[in-house]
Amino acid sequence: MHKLIKILLIEDDVQVAEYVRQGLVEKGYDVEMTRDGNEGKRKAINGHYDLLIVDRMLPGSDGIDIVKSVRQSGDSVPSLILSALGNVDDRIEGLKAGGDDYLGKPFAMEELLARIEVLLRRNEAKPTTRLRVGELELDLLSHKVTREGVNLNLQPREFRLLEYLMKHAGQIVTRTMLLENVWEYNFDPQTNVIDVHVSRLRQKIDKDFEKPMLSTVRGAGYVLNVPK
Repeated sequence: MHKLIKILLIEDDVQVAEYVRQGLVEKGYDVEMTRDGNEGKRKAINGHYDLLIVDRMLPGSDGIDIVKSVRQSGDSVPSLILSALGNVDDRIEGLKAGGDDYLGKPFAMEELLARIEVLLRRNEAKPTTRLRVGELELDLLSHKVTREGVNLNLQPREFRLLEYLMKHAGQIVTRTMLLENVWEYNFDPQTNVIDVHVSRLRQKIDKDFEKPMLSTVRGAGYVLNVPK
């Protein structure tokens, strides 16, 4: 059974949005739409999508800001920018912001679908080995962690804890989630092991920097904040 591909379409032009939605649905994609840039950014960062299609000019956050914010959250989801601004400088700006492709308007549905297929294939063939949230970077291959270019020396458990928090940046992560995914416990052993490790990790990633990133949400868990 093939996995259903989930696409977030952020487009404020009603006719264009419906044209794209219909073409994608006919190809078997699961499409979620929004016309507002701020709502689109929130969905893109907090949702779990296989592809983003983002209009350049939007009410609220524009397409460039949305793609930048998604990349700063550590998410490498393929992103295709749509825009009537099609000159070379505009395309370069979109790609530098983190967009994987840039398609000028008007466009043919056949070309859009072909570009989507290429992006999805490329993403399947290239597993993510590096996570980034703001100026905090984690390399899954070398186990190197830096913030603002400064090397941070983490113990193995601290590394796994940070990896999990970065993969869920901007979201509240509960003790149960950490126990099951970092410590691989299926029950709460009633120890302060999580608090101790979170405290140590916070010292290493926040102590010598201006803005703290790791916060405790009383009664709920922890959150690695995405810089704005």
